[in-house]
Amino acid sequence: MSELENINVEQLEVLVTPEQLKAQLPASAAVQASVQRARRQVNAILNRQDPRLLVVVGPCSIHDVTAAKEYASRLAKLVARVDDALLLAMRAYFEKPRTTIGWKGLINDPYLNDTFHVADGLQIARRLLLDLAALGLPLCTEALDPITPQYLQDLIAWSAIGARTSESQTHREMASGLSSAVGFKNGTDGTLGAAINAMRSVAKPHRFLGINPAGQVSVIKTRGNPNAHIVLRGGSKGVNYDRDSIRACERELNQTDTHSTIMVDCSHANSNKKPEAQPDVARAVLRQVVEGNASIVGLMLESHLHGGSQPIPKNPEELRYGVSVTDGCIGWAETEALLLEAAENLRPLLARRVA
Repeated sequence: MSELENINVEQLEVLVTPEQLKAQLPASAAVQASVQRARRQVNAILNRQDPRLLVVVGPCSIHDVTAAKEYASRLAKLVARVDDALLLAMRAYFEKPRTTIGWKGLINDPYLNDTFHVADGLQIARRLLLDLAALGLPLCTEALDPITPQYLQDLIAWSAIGARTSESQTHREMASGLSSAVGFKNGTDGTLGAAINAMRSVAKPHRFLGINPAGQVSVIKTRGNPNAHIVLRGGSKGVNYDRDSIRACERELNQTDTHSTIMVDCSHANSNKKPEAQPDVARAVLRQVVEGNASIVGLMLESHLHGGSQPIPKNPEELRYGVSVTDGCIGWAETEALLLEAAENLRPLLARRVA
């Protein structure tokens, strides 16, 4: 049989099971309460029971635990100043999809040197999520690998399915069983069909192969996820955060009897991959909310301690602290000013949005 199977497999490494990792790094009662509260708040915004905007904000991807903790500490302090108008949720992205090759994220390569110590990556990611949740922050991630949620999803309040995976059957099935709300990004070409079909799919029950908490291969039967929505991130054909694009999205959602619940990603193609353009995108979207748009429920911002991005050097110790190693981000000072401005503009509208 060795001549017939696993011909191109060099090695198989047995990992800790989800149960074992959670036993090593358990969620305290306070952390569990924080996650439950965050999920209720996110779902209330998506279902129009809470008039605030959800803002998913933070590093494009986390590569430095110390910098992530410093960012989270600053964000937690900002919450007290804007929580009446904005629900701030921190990006805790540990997996990165790649068109060709490149760093695949903290879980896959935690030491940024192509050693791929996945066992360490899972430990580092879960420990960090516990520390961030202890601050009371709602946490968000991209659900990329279908196995990973069994290790981490108990600490997540909102999940994204990326533009490259929104039309993947595997990811739709997985998302139908996620415990968090889930946002599907439109396709890389800017079309909405894949994301809308995904929303309709994940609302239904599914059966698929996966692992259970004990690490055993299982047939997983889901109930369906009632809190799926679309995330507009622009595409190769241009941006889709402007009024005409939002109206077109509303029409397409209504034609398929899908809830008109829209989040706008201010990065990626909507900013033409220029991080400094994100605040202008956010302000353009917020103007639509101020003028009465009820479909827009949230924003996504890629933000770090310092603006811009940097390549990963051969020696990771040469990395600049607090600067993204993937997509370019806006810095903390600009982030804070933008969110304070957004909260001030939204406060007078909250009663109307409830009505």
